[in-house]
Amino acid sequence: MDLLLVEDDAAYADTLAQELRALEHRVTIATNGVAALEAVARESFDAVILDRMLPQMEGTAVLQRLRESGATLPVLMLSALGRSVEKVEGLEAGADDYVVKPTPAPELDARLKALARARGWTERNGDTLRAGDITVSPTQLRAWRADVPLDLTKLELGLLTELARQPNMILTRAMLLERVWGYDFEPATNIVDAQVRMLRRKLTADGGDDPIVTKRGLGYMLRG
Repeated sequence: MDLLLVEDDAAYADTLAQELRALEHRVTIATNGVAALEAVARESFDAVILDRMLPQMEGTAVLQRLRESGATLPVLMLSALGRSVEKVEGLEAGADDYVVKPTPAPELDARLKALARARGWTERNGDTLRAGDITVSPTQLRAWRADVPLDLTKLELGLLTELARQPNMILTRAMLLERVWGYDFEPATNIVDAQVRMLRRKLTADGGDDPIVTKRGLGYMLRG
């Protein structure tokens, strides 16, 4: 799994990262809450291991910002604060799991895999749609570009799914409104255009070419 470890204790973070890498995880370390939010916005991760007590921004505040931004990736909160009320606060802020330090890496590995299984993310099933280097699994509610997981909102995933169903074909705004939003009328706001812009940012976050083609006055097409 591609993991973001958010931990301000450098020695502990390095040791834990090494142990998780030995368990075949790829680990990126962020030393504060602001850096964590920037990393999630910049890269795609399968899960986050998040400390509670962080400089610049406390862990629950980081969680709330992640969830408010639409980030759906699993977050395991790892903290020295282990009272019941503190665990409840972490879970209510948006954590998927809460464990108390020090927790052995094999247990963290098992918990992360359990979170992945709960979301159906353990493997790509036979329902996959492919267009160029983009893969979408509607059943798993997941998407990848060049085998790198994409962290998409529900609307972004729905939009990408419809475009991937018919690559190299123009889908009009009316078609997308009906299939993704369930609208049979044209709303006053340009919600399709706005959603396409946000999806484009995530698809090109690593510097790749924009795979979505705009057909002025018509709609959008995903390159196959």
